[in-house]
Amino acid sequence: MSIDTLVIGAGWAGLTAARAMAAAGRKVVVLEKSRGPGGRSATRRRDGARFDHGAQYFTARSAAFGRQLQQWQDAGLVQPWRPKLAVIGDRSAHGDPEEVSRFVAVPGMNAVCRHYAADLDCRFEQRVAELEFDREWRLELGSGERLQARRLLITAPPAQTAALLGEPDPLHDPIAGIAFNPCVAGMLSFRKPFDPGFDAAFINHSGALSWVARNSSKPGREGNDWVLHASADWSRAHLEAPAEEQAELLAAAFGELVGEALPETAGCTAHRWRYAQACYPLERGTITDAERRLAIAGDWLSGSRVEGAWTSGRKAGEWLADID
Repeated sequence: MSIDTLVIGAGWAGLTAARAMAAAGRKVVVLEKSRGPGGRSATRRRDGARFDHGAQYFTARSAAFGRQLQQWQDAGLVQPWRPKLAVIGDRSAHGDPEEVSRFVAVPGMNAVCRHYAADLDCRFEQRVAELEFDREWRLELGSGERLQARRLLITAPPAQTAALLGEPDPLHDPIAGIAFNPCVAGMLSFRKPFDPGFDAAFINHSGALSWVARNSSKPGREGNDWVLHASADWSRAHLEAPAEEQAELLAAAFGELVGEALPETAGCTAHRWRYAQACYPLERGTITDAERRLAIAGDWLSGSRVEGAWTSGRKAGEWLADID
């Protein structure tokens, strides 16, 4: 099957790029190995509870992304989030957190990506097993299906992107060496409300936790559900532990943090983000190869934030749309 433009990855970068290319008249197919869109802007549903266990909120540093946020607000996809916010430990890393305008998608952090995906040809649970270029891009999926594409955008994490391109590829080594911090995300659902005196907290010390948030403090959410993000060091040390063990350890750390016994839980689990955040983002926006009609995009190329993924994807999409 021959495709005009193929995108690997249905997260922020991939879907933003695909939408830009479709608006320019390109026929685009998006492949995603997961069951749905969003990437690390994910929302987990479990036993009636809802958790934003990846990206916690958006901020806008550029005028362009600020305008885009306003459009999403006008469409009812995004609302401001004004939590009662605490900083535990060193406050210098965050300045005055109350001065930052934060936004969340509603009813879950994947809502914008789901909206984008609805207008595109997205094919989920499709893993790319092999990739090669011979005048056109040739791909083999895990299912054995073979595809051809004239243009290709890869938005996978750099280690996975490098593995797809292969060691002989000139882009392999620079990409493969980009280090990422992992993050284990704990998800707790309490049987009754729990108020530790804040809705969310940055935690800046050497303990297990780096962030906690009452998910139900965000617009469009209900329940007594909390998300706990582990620190990079703790996540690295416990990355391969069973999810139940990770969740129990993070819940215990949360109890120690607030200095009181937690309410009875209705459920708890955890998710490992192996590629949560680039240690040193490249700040290149995109990587492009005009001869092969190839672009690479992702937040690790533009600041490691949702805004960075959106910016990188938009830039890559505009570039690929103009390549013949």
